[in-house]
Amino acid sequence: MLDLAASLLSFAHSLFGPGLCPGDWVWATSTAGALIALLPIVGSVTVALVRKVTGNLYNPVTYGVFGAIGAFFAFLMPWLLFNGISGVFRGVFTKDPTVSLAGSGTMDVHYCWVDAQDEYLGGGANVYEVIFHKFEDTPVFLLRLVFLVVVPAICLLFVILQARAATRRGPRWVSRLVWVPFALMIALSVPVEANTASHLWLGFLPISVLGLIPVYVIGAPSWSTIERSHQKPEPAPPQQSGVSAHPQTAHPPRQTPPPQQQNNQPSKAVPPYVPPAPLPPYQPPAHVPGYPPQVPVKPVPAPYVPPALNPTLHDPNPEGLGAMARLAADPGPLPFAPRSATPPPPPVKPSGSRFRKVRALGQGGFGTVWLAVDTQLDRTVAVKMAHAPDAETEERMLREARALAAVHHPNCVRVYDIVSEPEGLGLVMEYIEGQPLADRVATGGPLDDLAVARLWITMAGALSAAHAKGVLHRDVKPSNVIIDPDGNAHLIDFGIARSQGDSTLTATGMMVGTPDFLASETAAGANATPASDAWQLAATVSFALTGKPPRGTRENAMAALMAAAKGEPVTQTPQQSAHRRLLLASLDNEPARRPTLRAVARELSDWMAREGHTETGPVTQIVRRDDIDKVDKANRTRHLPG
Repeated sequence: MLDLAASLLSFAHSLFGPGLCPGDWVWATSTAGALIALLPIVGSVTVALVRKVTGNLYNPVTYGVFGAIGAFFAFLMPWLLFNGISGVFRGVFTKDPTVSLAGSGTMDVHYCWVDAQDEYLGGGANVYEVIFHKFEDTPVFLLRLVFLVVVPAICLLFVILQARAATRRGPRWVSRLVWVPFALMIALSVPVEANTASHLWLGFLPISVLGLIPVYVIGAPSWSTIERSHQKPEPAPPQQSGVSAHPQTAHPPRQTPPPQQQNNQPSKAVPPYVPPAPLPPYQPPAHVPGYPPQVPVKPVPAPYVPPALNPTLHDPNPEGLGAMARLAADPGPLPFAPRSATPPPPPVKPSGSRFRKVRALGQGGFGTVWLAVDTQLDRTVAVKMAHAPDAETEERMLREARALAAVHHPNCVRVYDIVSEPEGLGLVMEYIEGQPLADRVATGGPLDDLAVARLWITMAGALSAAHAKGVLHRDVKPSNVIIDPDGNAHLIDFGIARSQGDSTLTATGMMVGTPDFLASETAAGANATPASDAWQLAATVSFALTGKPPRGTRENAMAALMAAAKGEPVTQTPQQSAHRRLLLASLDNEPARRPTLRAVARELSDWMAREGHTETGPVTQIVRRDDIDKVDKANRTRHLPG
């Protein structure tokens, strides 16, 4: 190792060893420290390159690779070179014949305060003796601490930053495989000559600062790579030919023996296949008071024809499930049945309305949301009524009814029924008492990072549940997030009613969504996707932190739409939030570069775990009127005389 250290010193002397104060070999020592600083940088760059392929795939192999990289580049080689350079100078000073250093003839030249370089670099006390056995004046001792403690600590800080930059978009503990060995190297370098160590660290520091540049240039792995690394491998498809490779698997497929084997079968015959008995003919339900009785129809001996789809029932056609998955790629016509010239029949219209309207909750271009009371079931509901129930409106109402009926999530609004009222079709939904997020921010100010993390995770789960059923929201915005009195967030309005003042257009070849919270690709005319829903959710979260849309406000809806279509940069994102990096990634104009909702949830969960918070808890708390009255009464009682 002394030979390697001597070669490094000679190379450093040839690179930069001017005959200036404090001496050519002193400068060469700092240059050698700069060269050693490249080793941890190489380790971090290697980790970053490996993660470009593996993402967040961590198993014994990747643990071993990253651990070996940290041990070699951040501990072993720097430690050997630090101690080797110190040993070379000590050997030159003691005239050790086993140590040879090219150009060491200038070691005895005096420069400024340095009497002789060989004695200055190889004949003094080591780091341990200087720090723990004080024998110098206080000013000199404090200067020693700066060079031997503060400067190495700063170098460690930048090595930590390099390692964390190499492990971005992943768990932070992986970076410890790189910087912990380096911290151990600093602790075990106390036998190095104190003057030699001081100049090595002085050369090490600027290179460790610049080492952040190549690591950031390489960048973090793409979100698609990270998502792929979290996916479990799909099971191998069953073998289609020959004898099954797993004869003991439950319910193996029946194999038909070849003709030559059929003749050798035992005499026990296999009973022939008997088809199941035909289903009994359809019987209409019993008469329900308030509805016209069903007239029995005499069955005729003809092939059974399924009745027309009843919007009040779930779609029994299994092909409808596959069609739902296509909704994410095509937010246009209803995917549950092909469009035909004859529109589907509306739901059975009851005699009189079963819903007693209380007040209007929202109104838009073609629908009004009413707070109503179901007089039959005696419960409060929200009813979306269509102003003019044409074929397109009915189709969109049916789509939302089926979409919401298919989604089961505690933070998604539930659909109860779809009925025909005197005003037209009505979508009967769960009424969520609370305050829209937009009003909460307007009256109570922006939310903090913890509240926003819970909001983001909750809404990401709700949207993921919808996307899993092939359902897109397409209009996620602060007014469509309701905060209930317990502080829990709920996602409402899957694309039908619009609150008054919202600038949205119809779905007939036009844009759907509010321009201020619209992804650039959908504003430009592309179909909505789960990535566009994720962008809208990130824009809503940014609004919760700042009180402003991420692109800022425009003078009118058309200007906002043009800004979205052009992909203008976001300028109103929070500057001090812990979620800023994740927000900027989620608000990227390129859908492929955005993190998925699942990746966002993982990032936020990791952040809350590091901060010691739980995912469960209120997003914000709405103060009830009764609570205010109780506080006022208590204050009055406290101030009563006597």
